[in-house]
Formats: sequence, C-alpha cells, structure tokens
Amino acid sequence: MKNLSKQLMLGALLMLFSVVGFAQVKSDYDKEADFTVYKTYSFQGWQKDSDKQLNEFDKKRILDALKAEFDARGMTLVESDADAEVALYLVLDSKSSTTAYTNFVGGMGYGPRWGWGMGVGGMGMATATTTYNEDDYTEGTLVVDMYDSTGKKLVWQGVMTSVVQEKPEKRDKTIPKKIKKLMKEYPVEPSN
Repeated sequence: MKNLSKQLMLGALLMLFSVVGFAQVKSDYDKEADFTVYKTYSFQGWQKDSDKQLNEFDKKRILDALKAEFDARGMTLVESDADAEVALYLVLDSKSSTTAYTNFVGGMGYGPRWGWGMGVGGMGMATATTTYNEDDYTEGTLVVDMYDSTGKKLVWQGVMTSVVQEKPEKRDKTIPKKIKKLMKEYPVEPSN
C-alpha cells in the first residue's frame, strides 16, 4: 500500500512539473465574425516597438511560425490590401522562483509504537536540513491581434505566456511548438 501511495504522489508531482513547463494560452474572438472570408493577411508589425527586446533570429522564428500556421489555414501573406491585419505585441519580464526542500533523517526512532526506541514514551534523535534554491528566469507574453481590414475592428486575439528558453537551439524548437499551441485557439482549423 505504501508503494502505491508513493507512486501516486510521484505521478502527481511529475504531472505538475510537466504542466509548468508549457505555454499558457488564452484567446478570444468576435463570435459574429465569419473567419472563412479571411483569405489574405498582412503583418502590421510589432506594437510599441516591443520587438526591440528580441534579436533578429527570434523575430524571424516567431514570424515564420505564425506564417506556417496561417498558411495551414489557407491564408496567404500579402504586403497590402489584405483581408485581415495581424499586429504583435511582446512583453518580457524577469522573474525569480524560490523552492525549498527539507531532508528529514530520523535517528533513534519513536516509541511506544512497533519498532525500537529508547525509554518510555519515546525519545528520538533526528536531523532536518532545508535547502533553498532561487532560480532567475525570463517570462515572455506574446499577444497576437487580428483585425478586420475593412472595419479595423479586432476579430481575434491570442495571448501566450511562457518561460523563455535561454539556449537558441531550444528556442528554435520551442517557438514553433508554442505558436502552434496558440493557433489551436484560432477559430479555423488547419486544412492539412
């Protein structure tokens, strides 16, 4: 029975830590908009110069991933006269997390229970050591706004918040995956 409870606890911890590493995604859209009419789109750039926080490689990764997702939905990127306009906004925040781990080591045992101990009522010798870890990381929030070109009104907004990977080779793999997760919230499914 002890092994089963330990396995369940370990499984719950693994699920918790695996969920923390993924991007959190939210979206909203105009329920009256007909998204099938949007066949072309154009990028309107980064709002409030928020791209200044990115290097050229990461900007390209984000734009390429978005283009691939819109392409999969039958939309074509054009320079002008698009059906929809896409604007991007990015916020990067420096964050810190603190974790504590206590290692408890029992020595002589406790009485009067089964096992061994010293004296009546039990006396034990034990030690506990608590270790604190503080980790600094960067959290990024990407906002994708899609506007109807004719009425200039917002028709879809996707917001993704995630921990930014430090290594470029990891960003090269994770950015497309996270953009794909964000675009699952878009009201039109990929056609291929």
